[in-house]
Amino acid sequence: MRTAFVEGLLEEARAREDIMLLTADLGFSVLERFRDALPDQFLNVGVAEQNMMGIAAGLADVGKTVFTYSIANFPTMRCLEQIRNDVCYHGYPVRVVSVGGGLTYASQGYTHHGVEDIGVMRTLPGMVVIAPGDPLEAACATKALCTLPGPAYLRLGKAGEPKVHPGPIDFVVGKAIEVAPGGDATLVSTGGMLQYAMQTAEALRGDGISTRVLSMHTVKPLDADAIERALTETKVVVTVEEHNIGSGLGAAVSQVVAAHEGPRAKFRRFGLPDEPYSRVGGHAYMREMMGDLRGVVRGALRER
Repeated sequence: MRTAFVEGLLEEARAREDIMLLTADLGFSVLERFRDALPDQFLNVGVAEQNMMGIAAGLADVGKTVFTYSIANFPTMRCLEQIRNDVCYHGYPVRVVSVGGGLTYASQGYTHHGVEDIGVMRTLPGMVVIAPGDPLEAACATKALCTLPGPAYLRLGKAGEPKVHPGPIDFVVGKAIEVAPGGDATLVSTGGMLQYAMQTAEALRGDGISTRVLSMHTVKPLDADAIERALTETKVVVTVEEHNIGSGLGAAVSQVVAAHEGPRAKFRRFGLPDEPYSRVGGHAYMREMMGDLRGVVRGALRER
């Protein structure tokens, strides 16, 4: 995803001198292409994420569209006050770009896990929150953010994520993409969980369960209409995220579920438990904390 981001941003920035990319001494082997092509539109501020946000706000104040780049936990947790005060309350076009969303940096321990970032960022006023599901969505999101007014958060994986979409997509900020149709269950996925959601849907179809898959690449503003349709048209709706279920996509969708009137599907959240953990290991090992998505869907259907 990060490669798709850099390539997409470089293409846009070649045509627009107002686009700038800032990094806090990260992105080696990834950002050099942008730096070498457009040195006047690139700035490495050093290991100083809070300062980076202040610089980004200042650049935005004089007409720049600014993308900041760092590992997911740093620009969201360490810089929260600067993002809130300097960026959001002024409505500046600063795009906080995080690499390593979720458990991508699993082996580094919880200090490097980005598992509360969506929840934190979606609470900020005027902040758009986007978590692409594959490299194609990441490229489309990057281009969309070059023209979107106001602040935004772009949550990426790391590298090597597979393409899930077989061809071109109709990417619109705030509108989910139906990746697979289905009438029994709906999996609402955000970020790098899209491939897993598609694999689970295929397994469920083998069980005779027709499963719809939605790529909810935009968590804020959320596509409430797509959720409402799923609640009405299918029997079970499950959110799928590599994030704490207490504040991320599941929490956002639960607000739509709570306001839904009339008969509705069973609703479940699939992700990381809302509790502290000290588990350390590889990506697949860490994902075991979330359980078995296929089992969650089948269990919910049995309860109806």
